[in-house]
Amino acid sequence: MNEKLTVRDIVLEVATTDQHFNQILQLQKENLYSLISVEQQAQQGFVFAEHNLELLKKMAVHLPQVIAISEEKVVGYNLAMPSSMRNELPSLIPMFSEFDQCKYNNKPLAAYNYIVGGQVCVHHDFRGLGLLSSLYHETRERIGKGYQLCVTEISTRNAKSLKVHQRMGFEIIGTYQDEKELWNVVAWKFEK
Repeated sequence: MNEKLTVRDIVLEVATTDQHFNQILQLQKENLYSLISVEQQAQQGFVFAEHNLELLKKMAVHLPQVIAISEEKVVGYNLAMPSSMRNELPSLIPMFSEFDQCKYNNKPLAAYNYIVGGQVCVHHDFRGLGLLSSLYHETRERIGKGYQLCVTEISTRNAKSLKVHQRMGFEIIGTYQDEKELWNVVAWKFEK
């Protein structure tokens, strides 16, 4: 990586082309927990879900999929989906069921119009520049009014990711165990 790289060298935009989506999938694969060592997971964090081109395009119909571009390459992304997609993705139904059990500010999560943070990832050479926060903020700006929260889940083993999310304002609103992992459900209030 060029040591003089700055945030000015990175452009945030919405993924619209197959090239964008394929680069998202490549970056995802480079950080997928099942393909990297436990040491890498602890040092760099990891992503859990594995998407495909069809699913990314389906999500993009509903909400903008924000990407960070440097030298025409995707170096970060923030995938998002509306909670209304809960039944369109059978693998996520258990996650949404857990979300239904959570409360934010003493109100059921279902009382809020929220987006689901489908996954956020930054290439290891571009970490430490505040891109995760920039990606979330850009997503918030591009979705417009009407949504109050962003909700996602983070494996309790992914301490690096949880720490970065909490630093930008995400709060733990629940914890649950599935057949593979112990998860923290986290929420970020959209303040405009």
